[in-house]
Amino acid sequence: MSISTQGSGNAAGATSDFAGHFPDTRGYLAACTGGLPSHTTLAASRDFYDQWSAGKLDAHAIGDAVERTRGLYAPLVGVPADRVALGSQVSQIVSIIATAVPDGGEVLCAAGDFSSLTHPFEQLAARGVTVRYAPVTELAEAVTPGTSLVAFSLVQSATGEVADHAAVVSAAAAVGARTCVDLTQSLGWLPVGAATFDYTVCHAYKWLCAPRGTAFLTVRPGLDETLTPLAAGWCSADDVWSSCYAGHTPLAEGAGRFDLSPLWPLVAGTEAALALFVSLDPGAVHDHAVGLANSARAVLGLPAGDSAIVTWPDADGSALAAMQAAGIVASGRAGNARVAFHLWNTPDDVALLASSLGR
Repeated sequence: MSISTQGSGNAAGATSDFAGHFPDTRGYLAACTGGLPSHTTLAASRDFYDQWSAGKLDAHAIGDAVERTRGLYAPLVGVPADRVALGSQVSQIVSIIATAVPDGGEVLCAAGDFSSLTHPFEQLAARGVTVRYAPVTELAEAVTPGTSLVAFSLVQSATGEVADHAAVVSAAAAVGARTCVDLTQSLGWLPVGAATFDYTVCHAYKWLCAPRGTAFLTVRPGLDETLTPLAAGWCSADDVWSSCYAGHTPLAEGAGRFDLSPLWPLVAGTEAALALFVSLDPGAVHDHAVGLANSARAVLGLPAGDSAIVTWPDADGSALAAMQAAGIVASGRAGNARVAFHLWNTPDDVALLASSLGR
């Protein structure tokens, strides 16, 4: 489940009706900070609170919705549903993946990557594990026979840079290292799934537009036993209702053994969010987002790129301040101004960006 990410998309493709799925949010250029809820996600979330306030919550029905959510995520990343686990935070899931790193092993990470991916590995020093960093553009060349795991975000949070994942996977395989890839800044606009990698993590509140607090883990078949389910609980079994009490706590046969108890208020909204993305043409979404981003790059005098995230130097924060004064929601990261384009954005947002910066 992948497509080329080299320079595709143009502004013409941005005139689709994707924006009709969302409230009017002109000037929201911050999907990389947090996605927006669709109309269906808002309705599903409100319905949960209505049911709760009426004393009509049904825990069994919520459990069924969790399984539907797992089933929706699976085709988005191109793996069977039994390869998907649900958690609440990327760092919690990465802590489970960290249990697979052997004593004395090496984890190779991308320099400047998001700390939720890298920080858990840094806590393994007592086991003799070292964490080494290399620029994301040099990750493949930095893999050595001593590398146990290569962990990197497919799209970098601070810069929007898209990693050459095929080269990294090939280099890791050549030395017997495994790969752990964070899809949080890519899944939802970049149609590269999980099947190529040993482990993936993804928080769904950014480009998948789900409520914050639902994250996903995928594990390649045959690798479940390499991980220790540190946070195993009653939802880590195939039949959760027969596994509530000590004395009978079997682990699920598949990746569900790594599940956390779901955050009930988020389940319905997450299911609705993923259902929307399953219904869309991923290639069209990619071209829409990258096309608008490249229109923004043209405004900014930047070369065309392959990412829906656009960054440029803004050490004094003046560009960010100008955008905010014009009503644009954007962000600043690592000395850069950062904007992002997703389903709700249109060429009007590019025009607003140009106007705010005097271009």
